[in-house]
Amino acid sequence: MATCYRHPSRETAVSCSSCGRPICPDCMTPTPVGMRCPECAKQRTRVQTMSSTSSEPRVTIAIIIACAVVFLGTNGFSGGSGKLWTDLYLDGPDVHFGHDYWRLVTAGFLHAGPIHILFNMYLLWILGNMLEPALGSMRFAALYFTALLCGSFGALVVDPNSITVGASGAVFGLMGAAAVELRSRGINPFKTDIGLLIIFNLVLSFVISHVSVGGHIGGLIGGVLIGAAFDIADRQRWPWFAYLACLLLSLVAILGALSAAG
Repeated sequence: MATCYRHPSRETAVSCSSCGRPICPDCMTPTPVGMRCPECAKQRTRVQTMSSTSSEPRVTIAIIIACAVVFLGTNGFSGGSGKLWTDLYLDGPDVHFGHDYWRLVTAGFLHAGPIHILFNMYLLWILGNMLEPALGSMRFAALYFTALLCGSFGALVVDPNSITVGASGAVFGLMGAAAVELRSRGINPFKTDIGLLIIFNLVLSFVISHVSVGGHIGGLIGGVLIGAAFDIADRQRWPWFAYLACLLLSLVAILGALSAAG
């Protein structure tokens, strides 16, 4: 893991979008084309610190709270039950015959047990704290929900008749985007904790039963594609391109999921 060029004791996966030097949250200056170091930003805007409100991972926290509330409301400690559970989980027949299209998103907020939600929320917290300050809350939210839809698409492609729940597809998307970000900064992601996380979780996907392999791989692919789009947007200074890519990939994922559900 790289260390901040101004604070060598602090590890970081974020680099200045202009010069490429590693920067920690205390050295980040948000600009329309990504995070800049103080020198590249020429101090035209106030440097964001970890205590600054805008550097807080607000979207990450909101998603974790939403998942916790839904977990309690669906009797998650017992594996999930009740009308809310049956109305929100993802499965092909309900999407295809019942036209319950919302399930492509809502399934990502359900979890089948305390270990399931704790593992996913821990990874979300770690990745969100790394990515959201670097990308900005709006782009982070676009990345998260695009990856979630890609995960739902993958789950329905592999096994449309199974019930799928969990935020792991979106979390895999965050890992994929983080790997692309590291690669764009000249860092081999598989020599960092991110690469190890991807490998470890992919292995678990095939080893542990009742795990949506399609959802994990779909989310990972979605995250890699959006991460690449974000990199292009930053390098070409096309802020709109990041959101356009999320919109187009989300539409592809939704249409693909509806097709796979049938």
